[in-house]
Amino acid sequence: MNTNSPTGPSSEEKSHETEDGLLPIAASDAEWQTRLTAEQFKVTRRKGTERAFTGALWDNHETGVHRCVCCGQPLFHSKAKFESGTGWPSFYEPIASDKVGEVVDKSWFATRTEIVCSRCDAHLGHVFEDGPKPTGLRYCMNSAALKFEKRAEKETK
Repeated sequence: MNTNSPTGPSSEEKSHETEDGLLPIAASDAEWQTRLTAEQFKVTRRKGTERAFTGALWDNHETGVHRCVCCGQPLFHSKAKFESGTGWPSFYEPIASDKVGEVVDKSWFATRTEIVCSRCDAHLGHVFEDGPKPTGLRYCMNSAALKFEKRAEKETK
């Protein structure tokens, strides 16, 4: 059942809601595999990377919010998206700094900064210091880690 939307919280989880109403999500691999497609699972739970120019969102120019495919947390506004030429959705900043976490990644014979969802620890991609103004950052994300929610311009503020 790949619904790509989290199931509702149990009554026990509801007592731990945060100020913004979102819940931390902890699930077993078996549970994640029932919620996600094989590609989404590989990317978000196994720190995979989709091939460049193959993801659904790399060339998306619509107005809206990019959410975590695992838990639904809003991560990036389309207004922060830019054309990086890399073949992955790229943003110069997250919606808020507390929506993403940074992890030192020493795989592939290099040291990089991995970006994860702060709510469910899903691997999203990496951040690099070669982006445009105003931040100079390039959050290079995997389409498979994101769920796009189309919105009118006034709703994304």
